[in-house]
Amino acid sequence: MAGRIREEDIAEVREKSRIDEVVGDYVTLRNAGGGSLKGLCPFHDEKSPSFNVNPSRNFYHCFGCQAGGDVISFLMQIDGLSFTEALERLADKVGVVLRREEGGDFRDDRPKGPPRQRLVEANRAAQEYYAEQLAGPDAIPGRTFLSDRGFDRSAAELFGMGWAPRDGEALWRHLRGRGFSQEEVVAAGVVKVGRSAYDAFRGRLLWPIRDPSGATIGFGARRILEDDKIEAKYLNTPETTLYKKSQVLYGIDLARKEIARSSQAVVVEGYTDVMACHLAGVTTAVASCGTAFGEDHTRVLRRFLHDHEEFRGEVIFTFDGDAAGQNAALKTFQGDQRFVAQTYVAVEPDGLDPCDVRIQKGDAAVRDLVARRVPLYRFVLGNIVEQFDLDRADGRVAAVREAAKLVTSSRDASVVNSSYARDIAALTGMDPVDVQAEVRRAAGRARPGNGSSPSGAPATAPASGEQSRPRDRVPDLRDPRFTIERETLKLVIQAPMAIGRTTADIGANDFTHPVYRGVWELVEAAGGTVAGADDDGWAGRLRQSADDPAVSSAITALAVEPLMKTPDAAYVGSYVFKLLELTAQRRIADLKSKLQRTNPVDQAADYNRMFGELAALEQHRRTLRDHIAGTQ
Repeated sequence: MAGRIREEDIAEVREKSRIDEVVGDYVTLRNAGGGSLKGLCPFHDEKSPSFNVNPSRNFYHCFGCQAGGDVISFLMQIDGLSFTEALERLADKVGVVLRREEGGDFRDDRPKGPPRQRLVEANRAAQEYYAEQLAGPDAIPGRTFLSDRGFDRSAAELFGMGWAPRDGEALWRHLRGRGFSQEEVVAAGVVKVGRSAYDAFRGRLLWPIRDPSGATIGFGARRILEDDKIEAKYLNTPETTLYKKSQVLYGIDLARKEIARSSQAVVVEGYTDVMACHLAGVTTAVASCGTAFGEDHTRVLRRFLHDHEEFRGEVIFTFDGDAAGQNAALKTFQGDQRFVAQTYVAVEPDGLDPCDVRIQKGDAAVRDLVARRVPLYRFVLGNIVEQFDLDRADGRVAAVREAAKLVTSSRDASVVNSSYARDIAALTGMDPVDVQAEVRRAAGRARPGNGSSPSGAPATAPASGEQSRPRDRVPDLRDPRFTIERETLKLVIQAPMAIGRTTADIGANDFTHPVYRGVWELVEAAGGTVAGADDDGWAGRLRQSADDPAVSSAITALAVEPLMKTPDAAYVGSYVFKLLELTAQRRIADLKSKLQRTNPVDQAADYNRMFGELAALEQHRRTLRDHIAGTQ
């Protein structure tokens, strides 16, 4: 029976897989200096980037949530894959044939059901088949629909569009002929099972939905034929291992690079709007698929925007001018806190969506629509104020009060700024001073501590025992007390050749943080820094030998965090000598404490021995100080 995958094949996959390219399919990375890249963590929400990738060591580490590892563990964590699935996906990408050992026990750690890669292949085969069908005679209604909306053959090919035959088993027969099992195509979402297997989409125009890397993971299908028995205008792939509608953005595969370059994203409402925008030159357009734009969509978009406190991008939402569009704008504003980027709204005066704008007014009008964007909060304020009779004094007062409540829910900490008051005053015709006073009153009512939370919910007391919880016993790895230990270990992991034999005098007791001590013990067990001098996989080997998750996480952090400067002899020596000096100082302090507690008459032998040790330690410390001075 075939056993586990050969270690040399696993090593080859790690070596050939560029972690910056793999991570770059999910996160926009920018240069962080020292050979590292930085972006917003895909594993937790954050407003400043703390997710680091070091291509030379093939590691990633988030200093916010402590997630970290190599290229294989990244795919395992972000896509929920087993080790084997992640390895197989990378091996397929870099062209490595995985071999298994013969004989021995083998436990398949893959989850039950078809492998993820087979689902990707099934969707790809379905997309290719549907695209071929779009050119056939049965697809004339679909082509007519596209033509009426200004989309020619090249546009259909760019977006990979297709046509699902009305024959309920046409795709299933095709995929079966390509070697796919019923279990695989059902798990992929392209075939369903009732009394027998049948195609999920029939007689409909199809848009392939792709992940950021360009892999087809699902479909959106529009009703075209009048005799379509399914009344729903759009059908989407059901939730599968690949397709999670709350996390999918149509067009992200085409838009992601331009979003990262321009730090701008345009969120539209439909597939044809995305197409119209891209063809008109607005190549940052995306849309949610079969669901409203929500929190998970925000998280996906922020990763590509590189949206954080120090570098704000902009997100532009397009809404219809009708009541539904206004309600969508209000809902979006309520979720505005999730963005650091500035949020805007682009609404065509005639109430047209981007696709209709392009049809009726041309490509330039689509670009102008986006260029004429207005701040989201101002658009929502205008919609609220319009609900009141501003010809009446009480109507104006009510409008100001309602608008003030909305303003105080803004993520901007300076909601009492006069600019907000001026906007409300201009919309209502009220005195800016009176409006400013009402905004302050509304902010006071919403402030925590006044019996309510900012959202209006009652304030809650801390959970029982919350204030009495003991502090973590292990101190923070980035505590300034451990800076010398951290910087020394960074050299040990990142520059073992440079630090080389200068670590000969270092021992585990030189590290006071238990996690850093654990890292050093792994270094010693691996043969010391000399053993890593010619080993490109040095950091990975250390990490794989770690049994303690905290130590493993620390190694990835030490591997990706940039060094303070190029590790020349002086820089290396300064940290090694400083680390040894700190140990000497601790031993000196301990001896002095013991001497103070020792009677020089009754315990003369012990006293004299310790005094001699103290003198020797003081001399050793002075020597180390001289070495440190020589490195500066």
